[in-house]
Amino acid sequence: MTIDPRAFRNALGCFATGITVVTTSCPDGHPVGVTVNSFSSVSLDPPLVLFSLGRASQAYDFFVGGTAFAVNILAADQEDLSNRFSRRDLQERWDGVGVERWDTGVPILTGCLANIECDRHAVHDGGDHAIVVGRVRCLRAVAEGKPLLYFRGSYAQL
Repeated sequence: MTIDPRAFRNALGCFATGITVVTTSCPDGHPVGVTVNSFSSVSLDPPLVLFSLGRASQAYDFFVGGTAFAVNILAADQEDLSNRFSRRDLQERWDGVGVERWDTGVPILTGCLANIECDRHAVHDGGDHAIVVGRVRCLRAVAEGKPLLYFRGSYAQL
């Protein structure tokens, strides 16, 4: 059976997802970040999460070859960050963005619903994507706030 790519995208678009910006650092220390909605928990013991990243992404080598990354779960009022980290220019994305650094030194975005800093645990083949698994080393979550969602090709809110 052949699956039509447009029909496949439309069917997957029926699954509402949260929006994250996944961040890491280049070997020279410059920050790297991409908008990702293919994020999931994997395991509670040990604490593992995953995200998928397209092999054509300019940031691909930094995440697949790096040792650490952070998942920044965006709040409903952070649509601008989602759009910013979807742009092609890797450095332009960071202009005026609030960042802090924790244990690994990768950039952690401020003002998010949650931030999860991870050591890269494994990378698996996922067709035209890589599945990057991280072992959580520290995290922060706020008690209040609503998530930024994506549904049927558009942003959505609860």
